[in-house]
Amino acid sequence: MIIGLVTAVAASACYGTGSVLQAVGSRRSAREEAAKGGDSAGTTAHGGPSLSSTAKAAVTWEFILGTVLDFIGFGLGALAARLLPLFLSQTIISANLVITAVLSIKLLGIRLKQLEWASIGVLCSALVLLAVSAGPEGGHHTEMSFHWWLLAITTVLLVGGALLVRRMGANGAIVAGLLSGLGFGALGVGVRILNGVEPFDLGSLLSDPALYAILVGGIGGMYVHTVALQIGSVNGATAALVVGETVLPGAVGVLWLGDSSKAGLGWLGVAGFVLAVVSAVGVAYFGQDTHGGLPDGEPTRPELAER
Repeated sequence: MIIGLVTAVAASACYGTGSVLQAVGSRRSAREEAAKGGDSAGTTAHGGPSLSSTAKAAVTWEFILGTVLDFIGFGLGALAARLLPLFLSQTIISANLVITAVLSIKLLGIRLKQLEWASIGVLCSALVLLAVSAGPEGGHHTEMSFHWWLLAITTVLLVGGALLVRRMGANGAIVAGLLSGLGFGALGVGVRILNGVEPFDLGSLLSDPALYAILVGGIGGMYVHTVALQIGSVNGATAALVVGETVLPGAVGVLWLGDSSKAGLGWLGVAGFVLAVVSAVGVAYFGQDTHGGLPDGEPTRPELAER
């Protein structure tokens, strides 16, 4: 349990720092592209970022460093998902929202509202409730049909969602953040049920649909998260991500994998889980109209300056 908690906290720190660095790179890239090509540079007909602008954002040094931290966070988070109940490991990892919010003050020049700080405080309290109430993790094995359903649902959500976000344009940041969270949540579930890990069996590993659900969830989630960082609030997008990557694996762990709380403390775990989700939604809601700026305070596009 202790090793799982430590790795989950470390994963949260990596993800939170990585998100802010990716936002810095994404917005600097958007500013430079706008300066070269005008207000419509790098945008689609619906006002969202084009594929080329997203690709350019992904090769900035800040974004690359943030991505490296994401990969480190993924490894630590995968270990935590094997050692802790999913509702606990994913919620602790989702606390990267706190790190994102604090670092965004320095690196993105953002000033948080009192209601945002209050929501972050509630989230921290919710994590304490979850840690106190969590019992041992459940099993690691499910029917193969569950693995196939995980792959199918993850693919439909991220492919369909990416197309939807592109059509929504500048209004799709929160949706993109939620979709990225669902992708990362599916990744956490896939890691938990992955065959061929203990004991290691390469054949079982490569033939398991859960492995490909992990790849789709990770790559697809990273793409739509990048889009979210380009077009909206880093705190709002990250908060929406928190909801997606917490609710899905938490529910799956309890309903299908046997995760549970300590005897007599189920109500405390439910309260902590609900408070964590509600507080994350609060950060997304209260911050969605104020954090569209670049590190130097200049908006990425004129429409963001008007929000």
